[in-house]
Amino acid sequence: MTIGNGSSFSVARFWAMTVKEFIQMTRDRVTLATMIMIPVMQLLLFGFAINTTPHNLPTAVLMRESSDVGRSILAALENTDFFEIRSVVTRSEDMDALLQSGEVLFVVEIPEGFERALRRGDTPSLLIAADATDPVASGSALGALSGVIQSALANDRQIEFTEPNPPLFEIVQHRRYNPAGLSTLNIVPGLLGTILTMTLLIFTALAVTREVERGTMENLLSMPITPLEIMFGKIAPYVIIGLIQALIIIGAGLFVFGVPVLGDPLSLVVVTLLFVVANLSIGYTFSTVASNQLQAVQMAMMFFLPNILLSGFMFPFAGMPHWAQWIGEALPLTHYIRVVRAIMLKGANMGDLTHDTLALCFLTLVAMLIAVRRFRRTLD
Repeated sequence: MTIGNGSSFSVARFWAMTVKEFIQMTRDRVTLATMIMIPVMQLLLFGFAINTTPHNLPTAVLMRESSDVGRSILAALENTDFFEIRSVVTRSEDMDALLQSGEVLFVVEIPEGFERALRRGDTPSLLIAADATDPVASGSALGALSGVIQSALANDRQIEFTEPNPPLFEIVQHRRYNPAGLSTLNIVPGLLGTILTMTLLIFTALAVTREVERGTMENLLSMPITPLEIMFGKIAPYVIIGLIQALIIIGAGLFVFGVPVLGDPLSLVVVTLLFVVANLSIGYTFSTVASNQLQAVQMAMMFFLPNILLSGFMFPFAGMPHWAQWIGEALPLTHYIRVVRAIMLKGANMGDLTHDTLALCFLTLVAMLIAVRRFRRTLD
């Protein structure tokens, strides 16, 4: 076969070029691993970890009275895989604290005199308070809750009704923090963390590899400067950029999408600062491992994929299997989304969110320590 320059197509030359590309591909182990791991990771995460019908949702029961009916409802909730009873309380203040801190997503309130009203054949009300900051999780669970309690009471042999098949009770749903179930109230705070993660990881993932490829790393290594000083000097400008990005996103959410900021603005700034430093430190670590900018970007995207899928941004966190939730708990974005949603939509502050705030501090410290230790004092 003759090609454009007059020479004929050679199978031998074609084969030699193919072998050369395979050899070069195997030498770039990071790229090869990325090409193999990304589809495997996507298959595992979408196939096993993602579930749009959440189960084992953290739930509390507010017992206004101690009765057989109350115990029957509690047992029914414990026996279903939709709900996981985390606490049984007797005061409204405890219920409010559990919902605001995010420790539970639902509270079933059994009012005083509920059993007596059932035995009289009345139709008493049962209050269900739901954390509606995640409309997908709360909507499907509220739909299942009525059937679970109805079945529990219908099978309770101690209750005799005055009429055949009367309506047992009326469920009064209180969707807290997002009564209308608007998706924008859920998405915009999550986008704040997701956008910061994507941009800051890529920015700093290129920090060291850019110096190596441009040949300016030798100048840095010859200076009387420590790895910690180099790292802080490189990420400091991006901290400011990250805070500016956060301000733009929050402003757009407030004035364009109508997402309120009900909590302490200072708490929001401090938590955002922690989150920005955590992502910059992780990206800086990638830059110390990668040998070129392409590898650094590939590592950043590999890290970004589980962040967006396992943090509770796209899919309900409570619906994931336990192993996926363990991975999600190790990601800064998971804790940041919880804190931001609580501050913006629930009016909480860092004192109400101790667990997630401390987890974010810990992950930030670990990322910074790894980044400093990984910095190479000499060129390979």
